[in-house]
Amino acid sequence: MVSLETPVCDFGQPAVDFSLPGIDGNTWTLESCRGPNGLLVMFICNHCPYVQAIRERLVRDTRELRDLGVHSVAIMSNDPTLYKEDRFENMQAVAREFDFPFPYLLDESQTVARAYGAVCTPDFFGYNSDLQLQYRGQLDASRKQSAPANTRRDLFLAMQQVGATGQGPADQTPGMGCSIKWRDDVAAN
Repeated sequence: MVSLETPVCDFGQPAVDFSLPGIDGNTWTLESCRGPNGLLVMFICNHCPYVQAIRERLVRDTRELRDLGVHSVAIMSNDPTLYKEDRFENMQAVAREFDFPFPYLLDESQTVARAYGAVCTPDFFGYNSDLQLQYRGQLDASRKQSAPANTRRDLFLAMQQVGATGQGPADQTPGMGCSIKWRDDVAAN
């Protein structure tokens, strides 16, 4: 497992359109995922210990953000041949187990992850209502550990601000996670 940090937020960068299959049998696009006050695009997977450590808090935060008009979508871009936990049927099982309040999509070609510049799981891209990037940071300071109850909710607070004002916080702590597992047969762009 290679741990990587996300790059600094490139404020104003437009969200990249996509059309991907969801575990629910629907095809989801950027437009069908966005909320009236913003969109959180998350690159996650099932096997990564960083993602496993935050799933319950991620569900809590995305549920609360949805109530504020900021919707979320999760995209799994890892090569599922490398980790059986990341296969489509296991994506469905994990989403059911944790009651994901957001679409969970498969980026089998990995073109969406490359277009966004995703580097790790989890990797969070927070957009305002104009789909301009305003947050690229951590969920919270816990990394791969369970978080104490009083842990600052960086992602939630940032996206709450984005939803209310259209602007993300100037100071953001980069996220950290496992490197995306790129397919050998897909050349980097």
